[in-house]
Amino acid sequence: MSKTKIKHGNFINGKWLETVGKDCLEVFDKYSNESIAKLPLASQQEAEEAITGSITGFETLRKFSAGERADLLQKLFNKLEERKQEITEIIITEAGKPRPYAENEVKRCLSTIDGAITEAKTFSGEMIPMDFGAGAGKTAFTKRFPLGPVLCITPFNFPLNLVLHKVAPAMAVGCSVILKPAPQAPLSSLFLASIMEEVGYPKGAISVLNCDNKVAELMVRDNRIKMLSFTGSEKVGWHLKEICGYKKVALELGGNAAVIIDSDTDLAATAKQVAMGAFLYAGQICISTQRIYVVEPVFEEFKKLLMDETKKIKTGDPSEKDTMSGPLIAKVHLNRMTDWVNEAKTMGAEILVGGKIKNETHNLFEPTLLTNTKKGMKVVDEEAFGPVAIIESVKDFDEAIAQVNDSKFGLQAGVFTNSFTNFKKCMEELEVGGIIMNNVPGFRIDTMPYGGVKMSGLGREGLKY
Repeated sequence: MSKTKIKHGNFINGKWLETVGKDCLEVFDKYSNESIAKLPLASQQEAEEAITGSITGFETLRKFSAGERADLLQKLFNKLEERKQEITEIIITEAGKPRPYAENEVKRCLSTIDGAITEAKTFSGEMIPMDFGAGAGKTAFTKRFPLGPVLCITPFNFPLNLVLHKVAPAMAVGCSVILKPAPQAPLSSLFLASIMEEVGYPKGAISVLNCDNKVAELMVRDNRIKMLSFTGSEKVGWHLKEICGYKKVALELGGNAAVIIDSDTDLAATAKQVAMGAFLYAGQICISTQRIYVVEPVFEEFKKLLMDETKKIKTGDPSEKDTMSGPLIAKVHLNRMTDWVNEAKTMGAEILVGGKIKNETHNLFEPTLLTNTKKGMKVVDEEAFGPVAIIESVKDFDEAIAQVNDSKFGLQAGVFTNSFTNFKKCMEELEVGGIIMNNVPGFRIDTMPYGGVKMSGLGREGLKY
């Protein structure tokens, strides 16, 4: 664990509340299972203080010039750059993220803030074309205004960058933020609050509350909050949308992302990419490759190549630089993976690689590849969020598209093809929020529009969006 002294509490309206009472949240090292922090759970009264503070903070932020907002973001960028090694260690420890991937997350955090600096200075309205008909000789302009306090609820798997995808654009335009981080990995959010305080963000600009679901739902329902931005499971996300009233909502939810393998691709190189896309960070990525559809002429060859690449994946201690697949976030998910794989096997699936717990003490599950799967199996229908993928043969490219679309989810899909005809077909027919050509669905650049359709979400992330 990093030697960084993280303030272990809640940060509410410019004050640190660190006293731990009988109700507390314990945070564990995800590999060693060692307790690394005990945090107080915020009360209903403290949530009220956060809301009233965010209103005051918004009144301050909204009056800042674009230059002042950009300058504060630049100071935040500089401070994070200065302390990037500390936050890397925090992410490895609390989220179980393999070292290279944690280092990459911090690089992405810096890119996210840099994008927000640009947006702070350039976001604007537009001139509306109307010099015709009844509008002849007239000109109209729009101007955008900051909305108000934003409630942000974030997941464990990107404990800093997915937080910054909400906080950075809010700070760019002058909105205050109340942040409820994931209970499995809240220390990165507290680290962010501490450096935002250090660089001079005004009181109430950000509050970080660790709280139970009851207190969180009270904030979701409160009409003084003007927007809810949620990243997490589809079950929770759509429930929160139902209870949030008339505030604006952005939902970035899950998926069971698919990839199509056409017959004209470099199969060996593609197998390496797909194995990484499926098993990096133990598959705990909402655009992790879960369903793999291969056109029939190359299915057997690609299957063998992918099995070989899957067997090469190193599963173990996330602090080691060559580890690709580390621990699952909690024991319950280790057991869930076992149950899902066993269910699929009972229903006729074949286990090609893996299929069982590697180390129960460290929450490690073997990278697992299944075939002969079908609808009705959880590994096909639901989001695994673990190191499990399926591979199936399809007779042609059209059937591959149909299989990708046969899902309640639609976040991103990967397509490996060199056919322009098939590329166009994907653009027209795939029911997803993003198509990644000749790469896995897990590819994402932080400034691009990102989000899904169907059960996978509502709205788009990405700094401008």
